[in-house]
Amino acid sequence: MNVRRHRISGIAVTAVTALGLGTLSACSDDSAGAVGTDKFDVVTSFYPLQYLAQQIGGEHVNATSLTEPGQEPHDLELSTKQTAELGEADALLYLKGLQPAVDKAVAQAGVDTTVDAASLTKLEDHGDVEHEHAGDEHSEEEEHGLDPHIWLDPVRYAQVASGVATAFEKADPDHAADYRKNADALAKKLADLNTRYASGLKDTRTKVFFTNHAAFGYLAERYGLTQEAVFGVDPESEPSPARIKQLQTEAKADGVTTVFYETLVSDKTAKTLARDAGLKTDVLDPIEGITEKSKGTDYIQVMQSNLAALRTALGAK
Repeated sequence: MNVRRHRISGIAVTAVTALGLGTLSACSDDSAGAVGTDKFDVVTSFYPLQYLAQQIGGEHVNATSLTEPGQEPHDLELSTKQTAELGEADALLYLKGLQPAVDKAVAQAGVDTTVDAASLTKLEDHGDVEHEHAGDEHSEEEEHGLDPHIWLDPVRYAQVASGVATAFEKADPDHAADYRKNADALAKKLADLNTRYASGLKDTRTKVFFTNHAAFGYLAERYGLTQEAVFGVDPESEPSPARIKQLQTEAKADGVTTVFYETLVSDKTAKTLARDAGLKTDVLDPIEGITEKSKGTDYIQVMQSNLAALRTALGAK
């Protein structure tokens, strides 16, 4: 495991992935709500899953997202209308354990084709993710949770895509051949992306990168890197002064040049750390949603932008 573990006080997180459309305009038009069409209606929890549904479903699927573009998915609360419409969908696609409100609504929806992305690959424990309450006592198991950010590893993401395709084929057999064809095309895109990452990050001056949010554990593990997070898995938690000092020391020891932040949460702490430690800042996007601030209009493009940012920060040769 190439993720250093530090006990970080903060709010425990369970993140879900919601995938928007391949373009910004599509994202703004296809947020949660549109079910009851003449297509195979798929409601997803947020952008990465909506992206899979659209790539695999093609013209046969109407894929919507419960998470609006620009909304921080960790904070998602469902409206009464959204909850009611879940039961009208032909299929539900979510990541169990990441958004409690979604988990509860999905359990009550009674939709036959309900796909838990977490069941289609293996989730891992990348460190402490539960927050502490004063006076509370937690066991070691309670203080750890499984990292939900599987879509940032193209290999795991491809495993999820394959499972989603199988579910679509079973639920809508009239279009099974198209779903499989589309899934094969997506698998090739993700394999190519994996090759680019493996090649692009193979020879670098340092293997350590700093992020404000511990979203890149699977990516780090896949490509032999070490993620150092200012926060934990929760992007809204606050690091202690001791943690900040520790990161400053490690930046010097490991040759770190850059503190990465993301577009959907505040960059204040990351920029403060960078200023105090004499480091640069840049965006490393966890791709939890596509907005006008995203460096790309879909998952593949933003992942390519992330690769370029990592290569620069790590001193790729």
